[in-house]
Amino acid sequence: MYGLVNLAVQDLVTKNFGEETWQRIKTRAGVEEEAFLRLTMYPDKMTYDLVGAACAELGADAEAILRTFGKFWIGFAMKEGYRELFLISGRDMKSFLGNLDNLHARLGMTFTGMDAPSFTVVDKGENELELHYYSSRPGLAPFVQGLLEGLGEVFKCEVDARIVSTREQGHDHDTFFVRCTPITTGQSTATTRGS
Repeated sequence: MYGLVNLAVQDLVTKNFGEETWQRIKTRAGVEEEAFLRLTMYPDKMTYDLVGAACAELGADAEAILRTFGKFWIGFAMKEGYRELFLISGRDMKSFLGNLDNLHARLGMTFTGMDAPSFTVVDKGENELELHYYSSRPGLAPFVQGLLEGLGEVFKCEVDARIVSTREQGHDHDTFFVRCTPITTGQSTATTRGS
C-alpha cells in the first residue's frame, strides 16, 4: 500500500493515543521506517502488521480498528489535498459511490501501479443501496464499513452500513447494504460541504 495509508494509521494513533503508543506499535510490528513517504509503495504486509500491532497494543479487535480507521480515512484524505476530487465525484452518497472506480482511475495517474479496489452500486430505493466491493486484499470489509460511515459525515446523512457477505465466507467479493438517511433537507449537500 502507499505510504499515505500508513501515514493515516500513524495520524489516527498519535491523535488518539500519543506518539509513545505509535512508537510501541511500530516496534511491535517490526517497522523501522522513521517516516512514510506518501507516494512510495510499501508492502501490504507492513500495513496489516501495523493494524495487528495496534490490536495487541490497544486491546482492540481488528474489525473495530479497521472500522475506526475507515471512518478516519475520509477526513484524513480530504485534509491531505483530495477534498476537491471528493466533491466533484458525487453530489450525494449514492452518486459518489457509483463514481468510486472513476475516482480511483484519476488517483492512478498520481499513484502509479495502484492496486485499486472496484465498486458496483445497486440502487435499492431512495436512500438505500447495495454496494459490491472487489479487492485483491482480504479482510477489509470492516474498513469499507467505516469508510461508508465517514462518507455519511461528508454527505450529511446518517449511515447504516451492514456487511451482507464477505470473501471470508467464501464469496468472491464483499457485499454491503447501505441506508443513507439525510440529516438535513433543503440546500444541496454539494454546496454546503465546504462549510
